[in-house]
Amino acid sequence: MKITVLDASTLGEDINLNGLKKAGELTVYHSTLAKETQAHCSGSEVLILNKVKINAKTLPDTTGIKLICITATGFDNVDTNYCRSRGIAVCNVVGYSTDSVAQTTVASVLYLYNHMREFTRYVQNGQYTAGGVANCLTPIFREISGKTWGIVGCGNIGTKVARVAEALGCRVIVNKRTPSLEFENADIDTLCRESDIISIHTPLNENTKGIISKERIATMKKDVIISNVARGAVIDERAIAEAVKNGSIGGFASDVYSVEPFGEEHPFYSIMHLDNVCLTPHMAWGASEARARCIDEICQNIKAFYAGEKRCRVD
Repeated sequence: MKITVLDASTLGEDINLNGLKKAGELTVYHSTLAKETQAHCSGSEVLILNKVKINAKTLPDTTGIKLICITATGFDNVDTNYCRSRGIAVCNVVGYSTDSVAQTTVASVLYLYNHMREFTRYVQNGQYTAGGVANCLTPIFREISGKTWGIVGCGNIGTKVARVAEALGCRVIVNKRTPSLEFENADIDTLCRESDIISIHTPLNENTKGIISKERIATMKKDVIISNVARGAVIDERAIAEAVKNGSIGGFASDVYSVEPFGEEHPFYSIMHLDNVCLTPHMAWGASEARARCIDEICQNIKAFYAGEKRCRVD
């Protein structure tokens, strides 16, 4: 069995692929451009990928390919209908990054809520040393306890964040497709109006694309903190950038973007330097432990497929 990794760079240079080597003949590509996809896949039975797009245009000849393993929970980069029509099984991985993404979400919110950039800069640039005062309390920061934290999408990650938010003393409200039995439920418009903090954890699909719209942003509290660790396209990125610039929201954090990496023409390029903005390079999922779990899950998916079992199938 020939196994091909199409974009190993998305897994990190330190990742151990020995489990895949034991499963079959392994070929590893650092990255794969759209025009290279068919050539890189030639002769393979199993494809492993993260950001490479698989569809009729990039992979018109699927002879020999039996299984596509996505090193992520989201599978919007793969045209599952096309794969199904060609008899190609598609698997994702679920739950491997819950702790990593939840940790990053909470860290981004606290970073903004506590004005950590401003306070650390005050010490780093020598103002604290030269000031002669034992403390600095500007800008003003407030306790998170007692605030309302809205969770958009309450699966494994959203649930983990919600529990941390409760532990910090927040009222938690959630918006999800099926009502939560653990937390207070709210429709998306109520959540946007009432929340002091909003974190987004929903998958990207036709129902969630642009769910945080310009109109909903306009109804939010002026000091709301928004953190997006889902997919870039679930929010109106231009409207968010404008809201940050004109001060109609308190702060914005994001680890995901509609174009990755985003270019100089992207709305966030003009706000990334601001103190109330925290942008990270799609790293939230990638704690070392999470990436190791991801590879282990991929190995189990391959093993299950060749044993005639259905595991983590999304096709």
